Amino acid sequence: MPSENCLLGVDVGGTFTDLTLLRLPDGEVFHHKLPSTPADSSEAVAAGIRELLEAAAIPPSAIAYFGHGTTVATNALLESRTAKTGLITTEGFRDIIEIRRQRQPHNYDIRMPKPPPLVPRHLRREVAERTYLREFRPSTAPGRKEVDAILEDFRREGVEAVAVCFLHSYENPGHEELAASWVRERFPEAFVCTSSEILAEFREYERTSTTVINASLGPVMSQYLNRLEKRAEELGLVARPHILQSNGGVISAAEAGRRPVRLLASGPAAGVIGAVHLSGQAGFEDVITFDAGGTSTEVCLVERGEPLLAQEKEVGGHPVRFPSIDVHSVGAGGGSIARVDEGGFLHVGPESAGADPGPACYGRGGAEATVTDANVVLGCLHPDHLLGGRMPIQAGLAREALEEKVARPMGLSLEDAALGVLTILNENLCKAIRVISVERGFDPRRFALVAFGGAGPLLAAQLAGELGLRTVLVPAAPGLLCAGGLLAADIRRDFSLTRIMDLVEAGANGLNDVFEKLERDALSWLDAERIPREQRALLKGLDMRYLGQSHELRVNLPEGALKDGADLAKLADAFRAEHEKMYGYAPDSAVEVVTFRMSALARLPRPSWRVSGGARSISPGKPPPAGSRRAFFREAGGFADTPVYRRADLPPGCIIDGPAIVEQIDTTTIVLPGQRAASDKHGNLVLSFEEGAGRASADHFADGA
Repeated sequence: MPSENCLLGVDVGGTFTDLTLLRLPDGEVFHHKLPSTPADSSEAVAAGIRELLEAAAIPPSAIAYFGHGTTVATNALLESRTAKTGLITTEGFRDIIEIRRQRQPHNYDIRMPKPPPLVPRHLRREVAERTYLREFRPSTAPGRKEVDAILEDFRREGVEAVAVCFLHSYENPGHEELAASWVRERFPEAFVCTSSEILAEFREYERTSTTVINASLGPVMSQYLNRLEKRAEELGLVARPHILQSNGGVISAAEAGRRPVRLLASGPAAGVIGAVHLSGQAGFEDVITFDAGGTSTEVCLVERGEPLLAQEKEVGGHPVRFPSIDVHSVGAGGGSIARVDEGGFLHVGPESAGADPGPACYGRGGAEATVTDANVVLGCLHPDHLLGGRMPIQAGLAREALEEKVARPMGLSLEDAALGVLTILNENLCKAIRVISVERGFDPRRFALVAFGGAGPLLAAQLAGELGLRTVLVPAAPGLLCAGGLLAADIRRDFSLTRIMDLVEAGANGLNDVFEKLERDALSWLDAERIPREQRALLKGLDMRYLGQSHELRVNLPEGALKDGADLAKLADAFRAEHEKMYGYAPDSAVEVVTFRMSALARLPRPSWRVSGGARSISPGKPPPAGSRRAFFREAGGFADTPVYRRADLPPGCIIDGPAIVEQIDTTTIVLPGQRAASDKHGNLVLSFEEGAGRASADHFADGA
């Protein structure tokens, strides 16, 4: 077999590590799943790669690309396992990460504790340094003796990482660079980073918080990535790992070790990238991704094949500013617990039964009624087993839990109680999708829903009907989409620089000057990463606002330099259009540009894989079901004999009319009455409503119902 002909994606989750291997010559895909090893995630990665290569009979030298998604950085921050960090900052500003803009975790409870700062006060040290942004006063550079004394204290305190954050360093990075050079000279064993290299933007609190988090995660991620690379080398892999970022792009392990803060929101990003890739292959560019698991559900809006990006996130109560795929998460999933409060009202989630003890039907001692139990009672899930028979369940325990926790307290029948649980869950999911669509100026009815994760295909049909979405796309391996998404991610790094100026006064030349600096930085990075010129792409954007506003909207720019006043007028019009879409109005007032943005990308070839297992030839028509069972459908007026199909037996081109149930090892897909499911040539199930089916109307969105 020829060398360098396979792509490998490995996604590490809290419970399982998923692997996808794509053989390029024939498009054959191999999947593998094994338990994660939280103490050292690289152990499960190495074991999984070895087992997958052995099962596929592929030598390690055949791996041409190795994409890796990891939650090591996120878990370290959430579990307070970060490195001991010191902060060097401008005199008078050491408490900025504790004052937090006076933000409270809860608007109406000032006693709710804030997360403790990552740097205790005695390790937040000030120097007599200052850059004046608006005043014509000379800058004050930091003093060497003052910094050296601080470093001696840091060494005695056992500090492992140092963050350097000076006021207005986005305008004048020289002071930070000077102080960092002294840190590297005097304290070489410490990890060091400056705010001007991590986030060259204004807003001191967010910039300081982001830089401190980066410093505190630096040693943790560097150690993990070193272990990962060593284990990969021992396995015989030649390809170096590329690590997934929050923006949906990948970077080298060395770059990830220097900027680990950009990995913090990467967990859901792989699934979104995988969903975008597969939906694009299937001909859908405008989609809403719907990743539902046992504990939470993540949704993201994708327009014209591009996921929307957010510029700021909060992780563990700490704000971090970096471009990340704009994923909205809610505590709703298969393990969400149903309970009746003292007033007799039903609630579903955000509490979850988790994997242990799990839903009552698992038979592991769980006594709470969950969404999974409700689906078992209604016949949507197999009454005897899950995971293709590998996991036995007890439907009797599901009925007992729902009867005790929901039906009896509310005076309902068992079936009505189960239906009520799913109705409340569905409303919670509808709200999540409205957050990313209606509240941001998008009509969700013009989007297709891409359902993945263990519970996504189970819940998607009903959700789409409520929202008026005409199409649901279920990938061939919904539970392994994150690993597959790693094979479709581009190499990417985002650059930014704050320069606040009036749009008209700055003129085209003033804007071009700033973009030229960013372009030089981006091209230098692409050169360092050895990216071929034919794969390179540069994307430009501007954060803009009306004069007097305190928050900005991003406007994307076309390729090439701005030429004249006409280009500026088009830019102002584009900003006003974004403002109109977001807020419903757009005055003809003066416009400011605030932050310049540029993304450097290496466009990698998009993989194309074929259907694995089952029949691969096109076979139109209706396949015979593998069996049937009684399942409840509100649209059918109650329980109905429902055909059950095995996903592996569905050839491309086949058609299934609802009601129907499609089972596979990692999920169950529900096809409602009035829906039709077709298997496409890529192995996706495409669910569509017949004309007039579904209940959403324009009023559903106009009143925010």
